[in-house]
Amino acid sequence: MDKSRFDNLPLEWVRAFEVAARTGSFTAAAQETGLTQSAISQRIGKLERRLNTQLFLRQPRSIALTVEGETWLPHVRTALESLRESSEGLFGLSRERLTISASASIIDLWLLPRLAGLRSGVDTQLSFKTLVLSGEVQGEPGAVQIRYGSGDWTVAYKTPLYNEVIAPVAAPSLLKGAGDWTFLPRIAVVGPRPGWHEWSARFGTPSTPLPDLLFDTFFAGLAAARRGAGVMLASLPLCQEDLNAGHLRRVSKDSLSHHQTYWLLAAREAVSRTQWNILEKELKSIG
Repeated sequence: MDKSRFDNLPLEWVRAFEVAARTGSFTAAAQETGLTQSAISQRIGKLERRLNTQLFLRQPRSIALTVEGETWLPHVRTALESLRESSEGLFGLSRERLTISASASIIDLWLLPRLAGLRSGVDTQLSFKTLVLSGEVQGEPGAVQIRYGSGDWTVAYKTPLYNEVIAPVAAPSLLKGAGDWTFLPRIAVVGPRPGWHEWSARFGTPSTPLPDLLFDTFFAGLAAARRGAGVMLASLPLCQEDLNAGHLRRVSKDSLSHHQTYWLLAAREAVSRTQWNILEKELKSIG
């Protein structure tokens, strides 16, 4: 076997193969790389001749990877990703500002308690943007985003901040002298988390009294609960500091797990790999 043909494979040939395999066509690969369709085809053809292996099955209007192409692709992706990350780590310029877009609840209850570690880790100016609607972040590829959902976003970097667990909480002042908590006033919050109807169906508690306070943000609802305005179904990870400090107390040993939670998301242009590793380390719950 002539091993010399594997030496010094031109990177542009390998890159053309990876983009074409990922996009599913030479035309799409040309659009992503800024080359012509003919240039992509030529580079892949040269690569196949050098390897003495056919990587794509060419059809009139489509392409498909051969068995050899499918087998080689993950190795190519790993190598290119390693090259990109090492280059960025060694030669990339530090970003002067790192923008994090999140709801007021997350900024106050999750980010600020972790601010010291975050500031010392990223070593750059941090900019926080408060979001009212989750849809606002869709047009901000330059910002690190924190969004509530199931994690089905297509981004370069993503990780859940914590496992969502929900339980009723109330201020000690409201509970003082009270009997059964289920007769106390209730607070409701509009949003994706399960509400009082789901709680009652799951644990068999009374569905009344109906909440007489309704808030459109978790942040505002929790503030009302702290002031003794009612019992609130709260995200335990988000109100853990209030529970530890005694500002709030759990009124039931039961808890409700939820498949959705807050996710930390970023496009490649928003952070370097090193910055992402720091964000993940400082912001993600270990428990």
